[in-house]
Amino acid sequence: MTQSNTSLLRPETAPGIILIISAFAALVLANSPLAPYYFSLLDMPVHLKIGDLDIEKNLLLWVNDGLMALFFLLVGLEVKRELIQGALRSFSRAMFPVVAAIGGMVIPVLMFVLFNHNNPDVLAGWAIPSATDIAFTLGVLALFGRRAPANLKVFLLALAVIDDLGAVVIIAVFFNSDLSVFSLTLAVFASALLFYMNAKNVSRLTAYLLVGAILWVAVLKSGVHATVAGVIVGFSIPLRVREHKVRSPLRDLEHGIHPWSSFAILPLFAFANSGVPLANFSMGMVFEPLVLGIAVGLLVGKPLGITLACYLAVKAGIANMPHGLTFHHVFASSILCGIGFTMSIFITTLAFPGTENQGLVDLSRIAIFIGSILAALLGYFALTRTLKLEHRMDKK
Repeated sequence: MTQSNTSLLRPETAPGIILIISAFAALVLANSPLAPYYFSLLDMPVHLKIGDLDIEKNLLLWVNDGLMALFFLLVGLEVKRELIQGALRSFSRAMFPVVAAIGGMVIPVLMFVLFNHNNPDVLAGWAIPSATDIAFTLGVLALFGRRAPANLKVFLLALAVIDDLGAVVIIAVFFNSDLSVFSLTLAVFASALLFYMNAKNVSRLTAYLLVGAILWVAVLKSGVHATVAGVIVGFSIPLRVREHKVRSPLRDLEHGIHPWSSFAILPLFAFANSGVPLANFSMGMVFEPLVLGIAVGLLVGKPLGITLACYLAVKAGIANMPHGLTFHHVFASSILCGIGFTMSIFITTLAFPGTENQGLVDLSRIAIFIGSILAALLGYFALTRTLKLEHRMDKK
């Protein structure tokens, strides 16, 4: 493992803690006398006009469409690095987390559909339980420090990154509005220019970010969700350049964005999207099919899908169990992958757009909170037990 990879995997729980504080603060504000100010802030119009370019959105949409594009830029950078130098660099190493991620997305979706198949309006949220929150998941794992096997951290990181990439594919394919041919054409040209610059060994990050900004605007105006632009830019940034004295542009940008993503972008997103009014909440809502579909999908579907997919892949000879891990490790850690939180909330905002769907959004957030909190607690205790049993076996 390279030094850079090791630094990214170094135990740190601060991002997860800040996410919890941000979400809790939003929940408190949304149910306090300050609620009108909280919602007015999110609804505050922000207008950007440069010549003929005119973008007007409220603050909430700037967070969801703008700041989250930077988060997905980081996802693109991480996936590319893992494909070239990390846990996904060879077929045999990549298949185990790839299969796990696919199983962990498919089974929760099937469970959601099982609960909500007779309600076409609610079915729009089918992708909500398919997501995994990488910051929270790795944050809980970091609580174990050196007791957690290094390969378990690599496995979970690769799984979460692939899961995020799967979320991007879902967003690009299923969550788009009326498409603009002109804007899509401009987006294609901007993407082609980015990869042409890569092929010509351009190493200046400013050139990629300038074209990337044009790509973001084009994708935003095209009807495809703007976060897709972030991943495209991430894949275009070169990991290596021919001039050996030049530092890796990808690594420089990744390490530049990483703290902003962990300590600003994701907490701001959580603060902007976690304010659920609970005045009309009742325990009966917990048994609503939408809530059950999401919560059960995260809490049961994720570990079931990941563990079953890994077991079948190993038995079929498609993938090999990483050295030092057992299915006990896989199952315990797969429960942690049920922490959907920010990614699930993000997909919720796309699945149920508009004020007319606010009730479905609030129910979905409640379900995400329930499923994610229980997954974090149960995953922590399951992994604690697994590591204790492993320690006892090693002593014998």
